[in-house]
Amino acid sequence: MMNNNKLKGISLVAFGAISYGMLATFVKLAYKEGYTTAEVTTAQFVYGIIGLLLLQLFFKRNSRKETAKPSKKNITQLIIAGSSIGFTSVFYYLCVKYINVSIAIVLLMQTVWMGVFLEWILEKKKPSAQKISAVIIVIIGTLLATNLLNNKVEIDWKGLTFGLLAAASFTTTMFTANRIALGVSTTNRSLYMLLGGAIIVGVFALLSQNTPFNLHIFEKWGIVLALFGTIIPPLLMNAGFPITGLGLGSIISALELPVSVIMAFSILNESVIFSQWVGITLIIAAIALLNVKINKK
Repeated sequence: MMNNNKLKGISLVAFGAISYGMLATFVKLAYKEGYTTAEVTTAQFVYGIIGLLLLQLFFKRNSRKETAKPSKKNITQLIIAGSSIGFTSVFYYLCVKYINVSIAIVLLMQTVWMGVFLEWILEKKKPSAQKISAVIIVIIGTLLATNLLNNKVEIDWKGLTFGLLAAASFTTTMFTANRIALGVSTTNRSLYMLLGGAIIVGVFALLSQNTPFNLHIFEKWGIVLALFGTIIPPLLMNAGFPITGLGLGSIISALELPVSVIMAFSILNESVIFSQWVGITLIIAAIALLNVKINKK
């Protein structure tokens, strides 16, 4: 029987994944109201930084333990690593601008095989048969989930390109986040990485915003995007993963995929055919395969 602590960890990771899954639909709704990618990303990061600063003050005031202050080297590393968060947001939101949310989230899930490839290149770890099988399943699932095999369906290649770029930058985020400044507290790490992302978003906004910046984005969508994109999911997942473990946590976090598709189907009225659901199921199965220990005996 599952103990309460394990159930708590599963619930934290699940709710974090569900929050992430809802994010793209909110972005799409903001686009329908005429807001630009620069306005959406800027509002999200501004509120995200403010939210994390307030949380940091709260935890510092209520914590009895003294946390180690990050060194200048730690801060620099976290800001540089956090720049990939900014790239992920920009590329993913541009992707959502050109193609359906249900397809965009599938493209973001290409982090599964990109992570295996990056580990092979940088750490010289040859992928096992289990990982190769998972990668093949992801590729088959992606072809089905994006409906690319249907010749009658036209998908904007800009959206596909931005989706794959978002997956590549997200892979970088995951790869570096678990390897640098591990002695720094969760809120501090999240804050400095978010600052790095904010620099990228700020540069993007300055270069791409050709019209006057619509400040109403802060009133309408800013807080919602920050909560579901930069505050709630990282905090819940960082709290839940140590309890569930990386393997089980990774499987549960795959909830982001079906939640995103269901949101797009029910709120944005995007059509999702049976073969796409089969592809989505295959991708989730591949994530499970990557994180399940197989008994070799």
